[in-house]
Amino acid sequence: MPNPFRPRAAAMAATAVLLASALAACGSDTNDVDLRSQSLSWKDCPAPSESEGGGPAPSPLPGGATWQCATMKAPLDWDKPEGDTIGLALIRAKSSGAKDKRIGSLIFNFGGPGGSGVTTLPAFGSEYTKLRTRYDLVSFDPRGVGRSDGVKCENDEQLDKYFQQDAIPDNTAQTKKLVSNVTQFNNACEKNSGQVIPHVATTDAARDMDLMRQVLGDDKLHYFGISYGTELGGVYAHLFPENVGRAVFDGVVDPTQNSEESALGQAKGFQLALDNYAKDCTSKVEDCPVGDTPAEVKAKIAKLLKDLDSKPIPGVFPRELTQTAATNGIAQSLYSKDFWEYLTEGLAQAYEGDGKILMLLSDSMNGRNEDGKYSNLQAANVAVNCADDKPRYTPAYVRSKLPEFQAASPLFGDFLAWGMLSCTDWAVAGAADHPDVSAAGSAPIVVVGNTGDPATPYEGAKKMVGALGDGVGVQVTYEGQGHGAYDSGNKCVRGAVDGYLLNGTVPKAGTVCK
Repeated sequence: MPNPFRPRAAAMAATAVLLASALAACGSDTNDVDLRSQSLSWKDCPAPSESEGGGPAPSPLPGGATWQCATMKAPLDWDKPEGDTIGLALIRAKSSGAKDKRIGSLIFNFGGPGGSGVTTLPAFGSEYTKLRTRYDLVSFDPRGVGRSDGVKCENDEQLDKYFQQDAIPDNTAQTKKLVSNVTQFNNACEKNSGQVIPHVATTDAARDMDLMRQVLGDDKLHYFGISYGTELGGVYAHLFPENVGRAVFDGVVDPTQNSEESALGQAKGFQLALDNYAKDCTSKVEDCPVGDTPAEVKAKIAKLLKDLDSKPIPGVFPRELTQTAATNGIAQSLYSKDFWEYLTEGLAQAYEGDGKILMLLSDSMNGRNEDGKYSNLQAANVAVNCADDKPRYTPAYVRSKLPEFQAASPLFGDFLAWGMLSCTDWAVAGAADHPDVSAAGSAPIVVVGNTGDPATPYEGAKKMVGALGDGVGVQVTYEGQGHGAYDSGNKCVRGAVDGYLLNGTVPKAGTVCK
């Protein structure tokens, strides 16, 4: 099944909107010109497509400037650069500062894999106002995502059922049903997107970024990668170390782990985040409505999930809140400390038999909007992960690993263990056990780790610094909560990152921000 804990910023951007309010075909043009010399036709951005998550066109920037969009052609198959092409959707906000102070373009990838940069950059654009004084802010839908020939698997009705399934089987019959559902989903991906899924690996996206650098007119790639975007940035630095400009990795993926190790690390990370949430709720002056002690908070959640396994409660009509959806929704709320209040309210309501808030949180994680339409967030997530990850796991193997996962997280362990089946019967072989990010000769890369990060545990930052190689990675630690650090607004983190991106000042290795 799609691993619902890996996509990041697109789901986070949708969550607040969702709770507050209650494909292009694969290009077949033959590449008979040098794509590095193509000229982009920038125009005001339209409303996001359904595959990007829908919604209104991005609001104007401060001062009245508008977000501009364009399509860049890239080879569909980088092993055949003169063959068919694929169109990649780009978005930019032109620099607000003086022309003689402009450094170039700052390219963002917000993670996933599967998140639409075209919709996410405007959602978080206000966070990067200072960076815009010296850069054009640029993001994109990576190949297989959103408008960039977004991978399509099952339709909306099928996806509703898929995300409601019992993803934590208790017996042989339930296990067979889960495997059957995963196989059906993956077969649909091959049927509907068979031309593109062999070409959506992270190495393909990294090569796209180097082409993007050249088309945008930059000698070096200036880059801000978040979550999976740190893996993409690391792979880029490995392939093109001499082209790395000023780069920042935030919410850092451990590049030394295979998919099993990553899932186990996330089990520990989400359990830590839940522990921190429970301590925070019960330490406030006012009563915590979901428990009097941290242990009681977690015990009540465990009982809720156990009860939902056999008796779902009303969610968002006509759907019910199942054990799977509730687990997914709780995980989504742990991505940001700003969402903890939603978790508290959602749990309190669920204990009274109303699962709406937890269901909305789960919908956000899965890329479902209020109209019942799904973006291709999860489809692209599976396609990229399965293209990258070589291991393929069997139900028997997963079951043998359950004790280890349960020890890592009594609440999330089983769910993340069974999620390792997501590449079962995938049509394309995975590339490697883990990515190669060694980048000898690269310019310094600032690597920011958050000690309370559930999705990319803090230890990954140190592992990334080591894997990049001597003299490349510069670690900064943020002692905080949630996924990533820069968007927390912490002045120390902002100072370290902005100082490097804007002025080229490399922070002192080992800097700790509190």
